[in-house]
Amino acid sequence: MRRGLGHPGLVGRHQEHASALAADLRAALAGDVDFSVTARALTTMDASNYRRVPVGTVAPRDADDVAAALEVCRAHGVTPVVARGAGTSIGGQATGTGVVLDLTRHMGGVVSLDPGERTAVVRPGLVLGRLREAARPYGLTFGPDPSTHSRCTLGGMIGNNACGAHSVAWGTTADNVRSLEVVTYRGARLTLGRDGQGAPPGLLPLVDRHLSLLRTGYPAGLPRRISGYALDALLPERGVDVARSFCGSEGTLGVVTEATLRLVPLPADPVLVVLGYADESAAAEAAAGLLPLGPLTVEGMAEDLVRGATGLPRGGAWLFVEADGPDAAAALVRAADALDSAVVRDPAGQRALWRIREDAAGTATRMPGGGEAWPGWEDCAVPPARLGAYLRAFRALLAEFGLRGVPYGHFGDGCVHVRIDFDLRTDRGVRHFRRFSEAMADLVVAHGGSLSGEHGDGQARAELLPRMYGEELVGLFGAVKDVWDPDGGLNPGMLVRPRPLDSGLRFAGLPVIVPDAGDGSGAHLGQAAARCVGVAKCRVAGPSQGADVMCPSFRATGEERHSTRGRARLLHEMALGEVVTGGWRSEEVREALDLCLSCKGCRSDCPVGVDMAAYKAEFLDRHYAGPTGVWRRPRSHWTMGRLPGWLARFGRGLNAAMALPFAARIAGVTPERALPRVAEQSFVSWFADRASTRPPDLTLWPDTFTDHLAPHVGRSAVRVLEDAGLGVRLPPGRVCCGLTYVSTGQLAAARKVMSRTLDVLYGAEGAVGVEGGGGVGEAGGVGGMGKAGGMGKASGAGGMGGPVVVLEPSCAATLRTDLPELLPDDPRAARLAASVVTFAEALETLAPDWTPPRLDRPVTGQTHCHQHAVLGDAADRRLRDRAGLTGDLVGGCCGLAGNFGFEPGHYDVSVACAEDRLLPALADAAPDAAVLADGFSCRTQIGDLTDHRGRHLAELLAEAIEEGAKEGPAGRRRYFPDTP
Repeated sequence: MRRGLGHPGLVGRHQEHASALAADLRAALAGDVDFSVTARALTTMDASNYRRVPVGTVAPRDADDVAAALEVCRAHGVTPVVARGAGTSIGGQATGTGVVLDLTRHMGGVVSLDPGERTAVVRPGLVLGRLREAARPYGLTFGPDPSTHSRCTLGGMIGNNACGAHSVAWGTTADNVRSLEVVTYRGARLTLGRDGQGAPPGLLPLVDRHLSLLRTGYPAGLPRRISGYALDALLPERGVDVARSFCGSEGTLGVVTEATLRLVPLPADPVLVVLGYADESAAAEAAAGLLPLGPLTVEGMAEDLVRGATGLPRGGAWLFVEADGPDAAAALVRAADALDSAVVRDPAGQRALWRIREDAAGTATRMPGGGEAWPGWEDCAVPPARLGAYLRAFRALLAEFGLRGVPYGHFGDGCVHVRIDFDLRTDRGVRHFRRFSEAMADLVVAHGGSLSGEHGDGQARAELLPRMYGEELVGLFGAVKDVWDPDGGLNPGMLVRPRPLDSGLRFAGLPVIVPDAGDGSGAHLGQAAARCVGVAKCRVAGPSQGADVMCPSFRATGEERHSTRGRARLLHEMALGEVVTGGWRSEEVREALDLCLSCKGCRSDCPVGVDMAAYKAEFLDRHYAGPTGVWRRPRSHWTMGRLPGWLARFGRGLNAAMALPFAARIAGVTPERALPRVAEQSFVSWFADRASTRPPDLTLWPDTFTDHLAPHVGRSAVRVLEDAGLGVRLPPGRVCCGLTYVSTGQLAAARKVMSRTLDVLYGAEGAVGVEGGGGVGEAGGVGGMGKAGGMGKASGAGGMGGPVVVLEPSCAATLRTDLPELLPDDPRAARLAASVVTFAEALETLAPDWTPPRLDRPVTGQTHCHQHAVLGDAADRRLRDRAGLTGDLVGGCCGLAGNFGFEPGHYDVSVACAEDRLLPALADAAPDAAVLADGFSCRTQIGDLTDHRGRHLAELLAEAIEEGAKEGPAGRRRYFPDTP
């Protein structure tokens, strides 16, 4: 039997009555009830190693809905009921085989905020980052700040007693909770606070009978003791704080519907001090000595985590120590006795360094030299003074078991995060995982530690709690659970009477070959999607909550299925075939991928490198495979997806065709969009008509968009490159990167187009170009382009007269990534990919002494999402600085994204993506600001939705060069024949 099923008897019984249960829930609730395949598949996993399939999901609107949902579930005998926030728990406590309560959809928001009292009343689905935004204008914040602050919810933080980097100053979530409103499984509504307020009947008498055990049973000196129930908070000398004792109960006692929280003052002048040490243990031993100086953070990481990071002082391990003010920072540096140090006051520099730490939960899953690592022993904690010795022993235990892991974390609190390269896919590997877990628990206890120092026990560690607390105290945990929840309806199997730590693992049953994979080219899609560990960075919503591109469709809709994680979960379930049963024909997967813009943002922004654009292309290729599938393809795949071929065959004749009645419908294009007009003269034709005596230094790539739709961009680029003293040539025939074929999942056609392109550039045997000069040679590839002259002698990198300069970022990204991935056995593909440079990179590397014209004006606009994800824009920023162009471009995605914004049903999401960051930036721009947008789609979106005209950087530079040129009107018409 597949381990991932949890309790198969319960699952079968629940599913048998699922329709009646769903009907009763819909009748009782104002919120959403969703028992669909998609909803269930999206909630089978959290950020842990575990998987459980729920019967359905409920998104309550308020406390009344929560109570009503619990009443219906109780009447139907449904257990478990699991409250879920962002689903970033790593112990498995946010999954269950019954009903999942999604508290993020409707139960977010700040109810009230009192700056004078320094309190906030919040609902459980509120994202922490939103609370911090609301408190910031008052100089306040919520102290606990996990690295997932941009997506984790306050309810989840209360459930797990989350902490974060600032806990050395402001404590855990429990330290910052004033009172809680909760609903129990039996429907009791309680207000929890100090002095026994809200305690369910029988709780306090039970505590009174075990005062001695509670006073002696918990380890001392542990600021991060999160494991088990915090029953010692109910001691008389600790104020009988029922709210505090409830924190960290992982949804097993009641469902939080509202919380009153303590806020703390923001630091007046935060300074980041980075201290370098010889190794990890030296950094750990130094951390405790810094605590008397009152730092705000003491975070540690070693060089095997920060691979390739820049800006760090000399050393093999580092402490990130935040202080309030330069004097406090200087005192920390003096006391640190570090090898080297850096004091960073610039907020941008601080953010760049903190991002290394915040992304660690994801980056630590990719091992140096390859391989994957997983949670399981993510956050155990020891007394800070023992951390150095503990880390040495931990590394030795890893070596003994032949495992690898990269420790990092809250060194000031003795809390260590680590992901370990367990083999969780084979029975032997799972047995090894269990043996290591048991040995690890003994090691932590031997150092006076807690099995959990931040994220809770869940299923991952609850089975091992007797090793930490002893049987008597763990038995008391069970008795407390029974007082709160005598029916065992809320999240059973967590903390008390736990499931085995090696049961229900999410890799169980995952095939190496995806069902119906045909010739096997998609065999590893399920395995690739399984690399998503659920850290949910793709669920960041709102422009102030992150500068990344990922994930524009989630930012527009707020729906989990439109996040990178949601899509990865559906692909995982498709591969398993238990919930999503359609295989490659799955409509649930197709619908979720339909709003993926293929922006490639996840390729760079996802900490574990999930590449949903590539997964989408492969899925669509398979989904529409075969004679039946071919005719099911959307019409836009045949028109927009094969646009390069149509333009090559018909050119400006398409203008007349698209002017015909019902042309948009015939082409499968949304009526809200006006199709771009094809230029009267293509860029390639213009280039062939001109004479040039310069020997080529580079090859300029005539991408489809530049060639047929925006030839003025190509002419501008030639003007600038030649002003920089560079000779320009074009390929000796028609070339195409295959982008539109890839994005619509026509991979066989993409490979054919790419191969023909490589034949044009290198010849079938790798020959390079032809002799001659002054134009484009015999047409190659699909469609042909007529005759012209040769291309000049081949030379330089790539054998085509130097680097290949690509003006369209999406085409450059396709050549850099998709080309070698789709043609891995063709060495020419890797050769071309390595030759690709952007316009700014070409000027910087080939003409380093060239001085660009001074424009001295502000700019606004957007960095192309593919440039952000694949190419980088450092050279562009340097070029803008040299040209006197001031201001930053926003991130995100414009929302048009090639064919996406033209397809029926996508218009509203396309516009919402633009409204996220791009349109506000244009609205706030100075009147004289130039609008920069190197991508054709970005310029089209700007033109469609605003009165602005987006321009390629080459256009701005070329116009400035022409303004200062001595050539007069004739010279201008040489590059810009449309100039009046």
